[in-house]
Amino acid sequence: MSTELVSPEPESPESMTRVGFTLQVRKERLNEYRALHEEVWPEMLEALTAAGWHNYSLFVRSDGLLFGYLETPGTFREAQEKMAGLEVNARWQRLTAPFFELPGDTRADEAMTALEPVFHLP
Repeated sequence: MSTELVSPEPESPESMTRVGFTLQVRKERLNEYRALHEEVWPEMLEALTAAGWHNYSLFVRSDGLLFGYLETPGTFREAQEKMAGLEVNARWQRLTAPFFELPGDTRADEAMTALEPVFHLP
């Protein structure tokens, strides 16, 4: 099931919700994970943007700890829900699932839990 999304007009920085999250990449798969992100599918990039994922960055430590950051005009849950119903996201989640240490059949996008902000210097 696919949901068509239209790219929203860019929001002002003040109206964006800043989100940080962590995941754990399998250390033995780090090089493959990095390589995969050198050429993210154009349709995945378009879907993320249309779903309100802006200024999205991923950072990874040598032990596999991954930190993600994004800004979204609504809530993080809303941004996740917009992606959840898209076929391109389902394909991406199947492709990337083996890279993560996750409980059971949990998908990486389901395991993303927003961290509590403690400081921001605008």
